Amino acid sequence: MGRGSIKILYFAWLRERVGVSEEDVDLPEGIGTVGALQDWLRGRSPRHAAGLVTGMTIRCAVNQEFAGPDEAVRPGDEVAFFPPVTGG
Repeated sequence: MGRGSIKILYFAWLRERVGVSEEDVDLPEGIGTVGALQDWLRGRSPRHAAGLVTGMTIRCAVNQEFAGPDEAVRPGDEVAFFPPVTGG
């Protein structure tokens, strides 16, 4: 049983791989950090696994603030995933 929902946003090529730009999901019990959420999302579908590739640097923001893998996530949060910005 979940603890409440969170909104997840996907940007740039992550959106293309996952197949949606956003989704509302029930936050499962035991998922309390960005890293745990990312691991859980990979298991949702092959498209999620393709977008949130293990070992690839994926940037994240929680409630529009940059967040690392140990950042807490709670019901009601907005979590955004996007690829790292490359410069040239």
